[in-house]
Amino acid sequence: MEDITFENSLRLARVEKGLTQSELSELAGVTRQTIGLIESGKYNPTLKLCLILARVTEKSLDDLFWIKEGE
Repeated sequence: MEDITFENSLRLARVEKGLTQSELSELAGVTRQTIGLIESGKYNPTLKLCLILARVTEKSLDDLFWIKEGE
């Protein structure tokens, strides 16, 4: 099985909502560091957290997270 690279647009979605990392982390029930790691691509969140982040940012899962093409 080949390595799969996941991409996300969480930072853009957060900024569009006018939220800081700290504010988003409070709404999602995680630490600010977790949000930073997700935004930088260094942490893959659970499906549950992905759904929470989608709800808070009012985006679909497909808008927030995807597998990088061409890998």
